[in-house]
Amino acid sequence: MSNEAMINGAVASGQNYDAENITVLEGLEAVRKRPGMYIGTTSERGLHHLVWEIVDNSVDEALAGYCDEILVKILPDNIIEVIDNGRGIPVHLHPKYGKSALEIVMTVLHAGGKFENNNYKVSGGLHGVGISVVNALSLWVEVIVERDGGLWYQKYNRGNPEADVKQIGVSDKHGTTVRFKADALIFETLVFDYNIMKSRLKELAYLNKGLKITLEDLRKEPAKRESFSFEGGIVDFVREIVSDKKSEELIVQDPIFMSGEADGVSVEATLTYTADQAETIYSFVNNINTHEGGTHVSGFRTALTRAINDVGKAQGLIKEKDLKDGNLQGNDIREGLVAVVSVRVPQPQFEGQTKTKLGNSEVSGIVSSIVNGNLKIYLEDNPEATKKIISKIILSKKAREAAQKARDTVFRANALSIGSLPGKLADCASKIPDECEIYIVEGDSAGGSAKQGRNRYNQAILPLRGKILNVEKAGVHKALESDTIRSMITAFGTSIDDSFDIGKLRYGKIIIMTDADVDGAHIRTLLLTFFYRHMVELIQNGNVYIAQPPLYKITYGKKIYYAYNDKELSEITGSFGAKEIREEELRVTTGEDMEEEVLPEAEETAGAPEKKGYTLQRYKGLGEMNPEQLWETTMDPANRILLQVSIDNAREADMLFDKLMGDKVEPRREFIEENAEFVKNLDI
Repeated sequence: MSNEAMINGAVASGQNYDAENITVLEGLEAVRKRPGMYIGTTSERGLHHLVWEIVDNSVDEALAGYCDEILVKILPDNIIEVIDNGRGIPVHLHPKYGKSALEIVMTVLHAGGKFENNNYKVSGGLHGVGISVVNALSLWVEVIVERDGGLWYQKYNRGNPEADVKQIGVSDKHGTTVRFKADALIFETLVFDYNIMKSRLKELAYLNKGLKITLEDLRKEPAKRESFSFEGGIVDFVREIVSDKKSEELIVQDPIFMSGEADGVSVEATLTYTADQAETIYSFVNNINTHEGGTHVSGFRTALTRAINDVGKAQGLIKEKDLKDGNLQGNDIREGLVAVVSVRVPQPQFEGQTKTKLGNSEVSGIVSSIVNGNLKIYLEDNPEATKKIISKIILSKKAREAAQKARDTVFRANALSIGSLPGKLADCASKIPDECEIYIVEGDSAGGSAKQGRNRYNQAILPLRGKILNVEKAGVHKALESDTIRSMITAFGTSIDDSFDIGKLRYGKIIIMTDADVDGAHIRTLLLTFFYRHMVELIQNGNVYIAQPPLYKITYGKKIYYAYNDKELSEITGSFGAKEIREEELRVTTGEDMEEEVLPEAEETAGAPEKKGYTLQRYKGLGEMNPEQLWETTMDPANRILLQVSIDNAREADMLFDKLMGDKVEPRREFIEENAEFVKNLDI
């Protein structure tokens, strides 16, 4: 069944999308007071969530069969404009509420066409809070609707309409244009990231075969413009994921596609196999990226295991001597797997508020049945491909068993257990994980300062010597030969990979604290690579943080100030009343570990200290700080800045780690060339 036929069949009764189809559940009072309840955060991620809410409405129109083009523009001053050619939001008076349906949708929480099943059979924005929340959290919003031969307009200021919806012209087109400016009183930043938007919009184009999504960035010349449309849908998606693989690294050259529908649930899945060890499954429900999987992923895995075992035995490719219990195990079958699973569910039930895990029990059986049937047909019709897949799986099984033996040997040889903590670890007194934190510190010098300056009750310190092994290139047995990696595993208490148990985590916060230079950044990247590949649940659970030590110490008179970036430095030094500093006026003296810049005297200002100049120290490493300074600036919960590490886009993270830390030089070179322009300060 084609995507269009599937959609039209699912929404055959949704032709009459008018004012009376809008259902109102409750008001909009609390959104501005508690924005985090509705969009998760007021950081950059929350800012972009506003765009997703509007785009999701347009995509829902595509799912319903009424929209095939969406244009997203980033205008100067970070204004966003989203244009679609869907039916257009209803504009006429609502028969029950006496207002334009457009105004109700824009100003009332839980108002929309998605609560009436005959309008949208499937939808990503099931809560119906989307566009009204965007309205509440924006400085202003403009909506233009083309439908029923007219052109309709309304503007809102911080959620309140300036005037009634009015007709401003005639039009023979249909669609909705939403233009908004996010509110600086709500968000920490108002700057939209082109690459974040590109990644999500491209993903939506993959998931909705034939839908064209265009992104324009008009903030500076020359303007950027990219269009995404994929007739192959998720098959093209998988092709992109493995695009950096050589032909000999692909066990299956052309991805296997499976689809079907049962009980109103439609299923699309595609898979291929590579020579890699990792399993890569990206799953979606109604276009929502379900990072934590759910019943659709369980059904897919069950079907994959069953189909390969059944066909492999029938073709004589799986022999009893290769197996202990007569079947290949799921872990072995999924090694090297790259798959995308996308389902459309009329009434999805997500576990938690983040919509990252599907809970509908009936979906597991539907997905399993459709994938099992389709995959068996493919494997039976393509015996050569089946032989390659099963040979790869048996090799993977043997390699895994050998790696397990090596791991067990290393674990036993090094007494890798909770009862034998690493010697360099300065543990904390508390044994309550939620209040404990461990600092992974670069070098013995910084480790010494951190141990002396810390709060011994709940702050543990683990110094690392040198750069850790790049686990993207090395196998797990090599990684476990590293003293540094074994020390971390032991200190955390969770073990790794299949035996990882977050319930045994000894510290609620794992804080990476490295120097603010290139070497420090490299060590951070190596640590994050290890966590992502072997302890990814630490990141998913929000346990990993990056400390932010100050870059500068400014002494002015008898006072000391710290600046964490160049902007803060300018603000602090600017408050002293100093004139602009010309480069030739700087007197630079370089010590063993630091540079000291004595800047020229400033003009006296009222209340300024007697000393007219100030001394600027650029920290080259954490070891330059004495224990009191390190505590005050970087470790004291009252003053410190911690960046929480998260995986907003697992696919991009996976590909980026592979590109930057893997064996291939060419993709890494291309990435550096493409992104060199974004490096502002390189400390070499």
